[in-house]
Amino acid sequence: MIRIGALKLKAQIFCGVESAIGPGKADLLEAIDREGSISAAGRSMGMSYRRTWLLVDALNRCWLERVVETVSGGSRERGARLTDFGRQLLFSYRDLETLLADAADDGRLNALLSLLRDRPLPKQTSLRSRNILD
Repeated sequence: MIRIGALKLKAQIFCGVESAIGPGKADLLEAIDREGSISAAGRSMGMSYRRTWLLVDALNRCWLERVVETVSGGSRERGARLTDFGRQLLFSYRDLETLLADAADDGRLNALLSLLRDRPLPKQTSLRSRNILD
């Protein structure tokens, strides 16, 4: 997720009704790449083991190729890693985020922000004070 002043950009790509990738899944892919383990990646992000596995499962189900590979067993090679496809997916997603941030920084955002209050007005406490019930 990218924040530029008052603007928050959150690019999500959907596969049907399911989020195929967004900022959280991209962060998880980076953590898996860094940690070499799905569970360790989840722990580093403060997520439960189950939640982490569900996100990896969604990633692997939504894309044309596997994004994360796992190797179980007692060898030194056990754990998880991004596939070449997964690395390309992550690179392409981060590139899209950069493109969106650059587009938001082209002057049109400043024109829009010039119309924004510094702080919202106080909340109305009753509908009558807004002449809705009169």
